[in-house]
Amino acid sequence: MRVFLAAIVIALLAGPAFAQSPAIPKYGEAPKEKSQQELAAERQAEQAYQKSLARIPEQKPTDPWGSVRSDSAPKTVPSKTVAKDPPAKRAKADAKPDGAPR
Repeated sequence: MRVFLAAIVIALLAGPAFAQSPAIPKYGEAPKEKSQQELAAERQAEQAYQKSLARIPEQKPTDPWGSVRSDSAPKTVPSKTVAKDPPAKRAKADAKPDGAPR
């Protein structure tokens, strides 16, 4: 009974997913050619889209923390830190007096 219910659930979930897939042309079918009117309508729609994009004003970048951050804060550049005790020096310090490592 559980197997039967599981199969029904899978079939019900697969139906909508299968319906969303685009139609695949069968073997030997040529793709449908667009008419001159359809091509003209597409060109016109593309031109209207480009014109609408050109009418959008250029946006200034916004700084959400601008009111919190002060303008007079010093700009610090992270400096490169050098280890006071490099690994090679530490290895020498950890070695026994006779030269063998611990």
